Amino acid sequence: MQNCIVILFAITTCAAQTSAPPQRELLTQYCASCHNDRLHTAGLVLDKLNIENVAANAEAWEKIADKLRTGTMPPPGLPRPDAKSSGQLVSRIENALDRAAEAKPNPGRIGIHRLNRAEYANAVRDLLGLEVDGRALLIADDAGNQGFDNIAGALSVSPALLERYMSAARKISRLAVGDSAIVPGFETYDVPKMLTQDDRVSDDLPFGSRGGIAIRHYFPSDGEYVVKIRLRRQLYDYIVGVGRAHPLEVRLDGQRIKLFSVGGEAKGRPAPESYAGNVAGDPDWELYMHFADSGLEVRFPAKAGARIVGVSFPESTPAPEGVLQPPQTGKAAVLNELYDGNPSVESVAVGGPYIVTGPGDTPSRRKIFVCRPATGADEPACARRILAALARRAWRRPVSPEDVNPLLEFYESGRKQGNFDSGIEAGLARILVDPEFLFRIEHDPPGAAPGSIYRVSDLELASRLSFFLWSSIPDEELLDLAARGKLAEPAVLERQTRRMFADARSKSLLNNFAVEWLHLPKLRSMIPDPGVFPEFDENLRQAFYRETELFLDSQMRGDRSVTGLLDANYTFLNERLARHYGIPGVYGSHFRQVALTGSERGGLLGQGSILTVTSYPNRTSPVVRGKWLLDNILGSPPPPPPPEVPVLQESERGNPRSVRERMEQHRANPACAGCHTRMDPLGFALENYDAIGRWRTASEGLPIDASGALPDGVKFEGVGGLRKILTGHREEFVNVLTGKLLTYALGRDTEYYDLPAVRGIVRAAATEDFRWSDIIAGIVSSKPFQMRTAAPSQNQAVAIRQRGRQNDH
Repeated sequence: MQNCIVILFAITTCAAQTSAPPQRELLTQYCASCHNDRLHTAGLVLDKLNIENVAANAEAWEKIADKLRTGTMPPPGLPRPDAKSSGQLVSRIENALDRAAEAKPNPGRIGIHRLNRAEYANAVRDLLGLEVDGRALLIADDAGNQGFDNIAGALSVSPALLERYMSAARKISRLAVGDSAIVPGFETYDVPKMLTQDDRVSDDLPFGSRGGIAIRHYFPSDGEYVVKIRLRRQLYDYIVGVGRAHPLEVRLDGQRIKLFSVGGEAKGRPAPESYAGNVAGDPDWELYMHFADSGLEVRFPAKAGARIVGVSFPESTPAPEGVLQPPQTGKAAVLNELYDGNPSVESVAVGGPYIVTGPGDTPSRRKIFVCRPATGADEPACARRILAALARRAWRRPVSPEDVNPLLEFYESGRKQGNFDSGIEAGLARILVDPEFLFRIEHDPPGAAPGSIYRVSDLELASRLSFFLWSSIPDEELLDLAARGKLAEPAVLERQTRRMFADARSKSLLNNFAVEWLHLPKLRSMIPDPGVFPEFDENLRQAFYRETELFLDSQMRGDRSVTGLLDANYTFLNERLARHYGIPGVYGSHFRQVALTGSERGGLLGQGSILTVTSYPNRTSPVVRGKWLLDNILGSPPPPPPPEVPVLQESERGNPRSVRERMEQHRANPACAGCHTRMDPLGFALENYDAIGRWRTASEGLPIDASGALPDGVKFEGVGGLRKILTGHREEFVNVLTGKLLTYALGRDTEYYDLPAVRGIVRAAATEDFRWSDIIAGIVSSKPFQMRTAAPSQNQAVAIRQRGRQNDH
């Protein structure tokens, strides 16, 4: 009997070992018919992958888990496993991958990282207390595959860029020190041509004012300056709106320095009753209509530093009587505005300095001159102290006397050509062109084996943290902790992370991460067809951008759940944008938070900025919107389109067809169907919004069908249905956002070996409902952020390049 039991046990054990596990059976049933040794579909051969040892082919298994999780495989129309079985398989794969990554982490390797334009400008601000325009000083940066312009591999260096760095260093050092010999010059600020100036256009201008511009201008020294104003021209270069008198004022830091009167007279004669081009021209009025702004110039004294120059009309447009009429367009608008309309500012030029009275007491000089020599003999020691303090912050590490000695040579050269300040200016310019300022360079530890894993130094960790949260250099507190070797302590690092996230400088996350992630910079160049959307102007464009900017700021600075980006029941509106959305009860140009109870708006998907950048100039595009959703919300971007893709047929006159009908015909082409079956149904969910974000129920006279489906086949109705599904799968969206944020934090593309870290961050953040601060703290504490792989050996480097070429293929 005992022998029978032993034999039976052996037979059962053998059967268990030889029979395929349920997960392998699922892959064989639903996937292996395409991904096998004969077809090699997508280069994936499932029958050669061991599900019992996923770590051996981690990259392939990550792809498999992603395709199953997002429902993109098996392809639509083919048999699919049930959701429970598919979910169990994904969980098993990911758990095994996570365990393998924990046992043998791969943090990747970040190369030499040049400061991009935003980082350069922020570093100058924090080092010298000087606001500079990085876009004006430096060449545009290339963006990486994820659209971020801080990816180390995309930040190339050219001779032209090095010339710009040299020029910028000279200019910045002169401005920061306050060069008394600076040559007077003019800087012109243009008002966007499409900006309608019938209301208050900036929070820096007085309430009740109309039009104009508010300029943040840096005055390099104490002295006299000039402001020149040019008014907007229209037909035949006539100045607009001078048929009646209008006051025009110039303010400096809110204080009026000049009040002009524009229009209404020519050589003391009253204006004609009409001047719409249909009465005999008065020669004096002909000249006045061209040169009414020739005397709009004021000279005034100003202290050195950044100041606000405001130019505006101190009056509001009278409220119209009767029923509000639609805005005029075309020739009627041109002729009426020419004489009876409101004048507008076209540009403002600020010139100077004249009669310089001194370098002034600026934040820059207070940061630079930590000492002042009493005598000539004291100058070298004071110069050393100043340059050492500047180099420590600029180079983001403690400096030795040997580091400072070359800087003193530049100081001495500048001192011979001027005074003590001139010498400091020369030494500062040298600091600003040093590779240790312009580049973030991480060094492998001495003796590190090729391909080994190590923790970055505290000083390198400080730079990673500050450039992640602030896009700038570490402050004194962070740098001091790193220099003392305390920053890597988990409790200290978390306190610093949360302190820095709460600091106002973390707004760089909004400007440099969130804005780029959502493709908002594209909004600046969008020009909707004026024949189709005549109401679109610069005011609406700016309102779109401001709404999303304020919404993102409230989400991040309020440390809300990141899922609020999808379903928040509020937004930020002014009167113009509220009227565009059809939301009543909002008046004035000032933006304020508005509840959206019962509205089709809510979250990012209902905002005009997103809807406009995902449209064509003359119509909506379910393809572009669907691709945006796949890439940024669902984390399943489609491949690039094949060459020679046929264009979408336009609707024929007399035989209108909806966009959905035309897209169905487009998908009939086999070259298009593969991707469009995933993108189009998502894009149709947003079809109730037109190309500039207005709600509609019909298009081209046909009712809109906004039904759609996710790649896994789940159906929904309109944006409300899509939003409900997305919020029901919050963790998937948080994974996508965390992956994007990790890419930005590291300054390199996220690879397959980073995904276990992403999942770990999301799991930890789930306990506090995925708050921004918890996700950020999780990224900072992750192995990819704190660790680095040493440079590979020559053979390893060759293997990596070969694998990269295979992946590209």
